[in-house]
Amino acid sequence: MDKLLVPDGRTLKHVQVREYVRSLVTGSAPGSPAPSERELVHQFGVARMTVRQAMDALVVEGLLERIPGRGTFVARPRRAASRIVGFTEEMARRGLLAESVTLLARREQAGPGVARALNLTEGDAVIHWRRLRRADGQPMCLEDAYLNEVLLPGFLQSGMPTSLYDAFEARGLRPTWAEDSISADQASAEEAQHLEVETGGPVLRHSRRALSGEKVVEVSRSVYRSDRFTLWVQLGSD
Repeated sequence: MDKLLVPDGRTLKHVQVREYVRSLVTGSAPGSPAPSERELVHQFGVARMTVRQAMDALVVEGLLERIPGRGTFVARPRRAASRIVGFTEEMARRGLLAESVTLLARREQAGPGVARALNLTEGDAVIHWRRLRRADGQPMCLEDAYLNEVLLPGFLQSGMPTSLYDAFEARGLRPTWAEDSISADQASAEEAQHLEVETGGPVLRHSRRALSGEKVVEVSRSVYRSDRFTLWVQLGSD
């Protein structure tokens, strides 16, 4: 228990209230009601502001949550952001077998857009890896990944990995966070041929900028068959 004291040795009132409420709600099921501020004011003989200070601390801590118009309740456990995964792991989560066909793997000079996204200078060396991604043998995605060659020495000479993210992990570069964007579009003639859809058919375009710490390790542009791929996003509230 917090033992924050005033000069004469007494525990501060809001700390007493806070720890009392903590003792009541710890172990309670999420959604269980917390004592009302009115009850606590009457029980401890303190100002409403003192009770509010105590309750605010438990809300910030994540033990309690306020629901407007209803009251204060035991909070549901906060979930961490979803782990960043690549295509191979994402398909495995869905019970599908991922396969890849490399269409292009070469060293290129970074254009202005790729250079800016990778925090490089235009003309710096990058690895361009284009793959047709399949799930249970069916075309799912056409992906172009651009990688900083300086971070991946010998990457092109060592044989292309099954999973890019496994290759990152082996080098201590697994992405820790990413910026993704999704948009609806129509398939170009080349995309349609690879994905086995009609030219102009609906597709989903997915762009990603992935970082390991402060290092940008991947910039990718992918186009998915919209009839075979559903995007799942985990959301929550503070």
